[in-house]
Amino acid sequence: MKIEDSFTVDAPLERVWSMITDPEVVGPCIPGCQQIEVTGPDTYKADIRVAVGPIKTIFTVTVEKTEERPPHFASSTTRGEEGGRASTLNATSTLSLSEAADGTEIAYASDVSVFGRLGKFGLGVMKKKARDLGHAFADNFREKAEGSAP
Repeated sequence: MKIEDSFTVDAPLERVWSMITDPEVVGPCIPGCQQIEVTGPDTYKADIRVAVGPIKTIFTVTVEKTEERPPHFASSTTRGEEGGRASTLNATSTLSLSEAADGTEIAYASDVSVFGRLGKFGLGVMKKKARDLGHAFADNFREKAEGSAP
């Protein structure tokens, strides 16, 4: 499933870059993120609570940065599972930042595969859930980036 979107933050490019590439800043902006732990210079783990239809679960994911070209581009891979491996998740993602008239534009794209019990939901349901989570993240991140001191 391909997910793509963008949003604008009323903050300078360099500040947005430093915030959006910091797992400890981004973690609290992710809907359902209960815990984040930096495990290496390019890796971190997170526990994320998700609800799709009647299923409510916690995914433990590992994110690895695969490329960075500050302050404009980053890519990563994400792998995760819910307890007992009832569902697994794999994603390859890119993040592009550019200057905009009203701050910084953040564009993201992810190619996501979900297997197991959550993978049984239709593509339409999964895309809607991903879009809703993306919009909630954008609102949370925007609030944090625009509200923090330079």
